[in-house]
Amino acid sequence: MMKDLSHEFIQFALDTGALRFGEFKTKAGRLSPYFFNAGLFHDGEGLGRLAGFYADRLLQVEETVPKFDVLFGPAYKGITLASAMAVACAQKGRNIPFAFNRKEAKDHGEGGNLVGAPLTGRVAIVDDVISAGTSVRESVEIIRAAGAEPAGVFIALDRMERGGNAEQVAALSAVDEVRQRYEMEVHALATLDDLLAYLTQHVEHSSTRNASGEATSAGGY
Repeated sequence: MMKDLSHEFIQFALDTGALRFGEFKTKAGRLSPYFFNAGLFHDGEGLGRLAGFYADRLLQVEETVPKFDVLFGPAYKGITLASAMAVACAQKGRNIPFAFNRKEAKDHGEGGNLVGAPLTGRVAIVDDVISAGTSVRESVEIIRAAGAEPAGVFIALDRMERGGNAEQVAALSAVDEVRQRYEMEVHALATLDDLLAYLTQHVEHSSTRNASGEATSAGGY
């Protein structure tokens, strides 16, 4: 079940320190009672478990939509995530090619700015989070330029943070902006709502839940 996967992922993120509670200022300058840093999954065991969660999420999604043909990891964090996710998928019986981009095109050897499998068919973009949506936009441009179809995005945590039109009262979240603009689904391992539900079941974090709930009613982070 999706809820079980989300709660297991949240517990894993807490155990590794990638998810922390306190008082933090976000990139957008807002205060948040939690902080998530996927860069802290930085050893083999942690990355392997993270990739397993991504693979399980993809397998869940593919029960209801056509299968993805390629995983694409945008530089830089997406490179490691897509590569590890491909390995985890293969271990679960789903062998899927992966590719990633260079920030600067290579002007010798095979040249170009893409590494790995050719981008064909339905491509899944793999990243850690969506903030301003810049990485997704660049990925979509690369995938379409190759003649393939950007067919979905997989991220670790949907922080439900307001997007580029945050000054509007009814602003969409950054993730919803991606859904609307590119007409493709964003699949998160967990959302802020999942985090609130998790905190409800763990009384040791009750004060954090109250702060998170207030922020959610104000539009998220």
